[in-house]
Amino acid sequence: MVPRTGVTVDICPREVPIALIGTAGGALALWADAPAEIAVPVALLIVLDIRIRRWSRGV
Repeated sequence: MVPRTGVTVDICPREVPIALIGTAGGALALWADAPAEIAVPVALLIVLDIRIRRWSRGV
């Protein structure tokens, strides 16, 4: 998937304590028999800082 022109997507890991909480939460959800289709994306959203920005050129 490629973003449109004028859109930037920044993905970077969060600080260590939040990353540990996200990883532990995902592991707990999988251990409690939650479906992987739900547990893994939620853990990634907690662990990663995802920012989507739109910019336009000055007219």
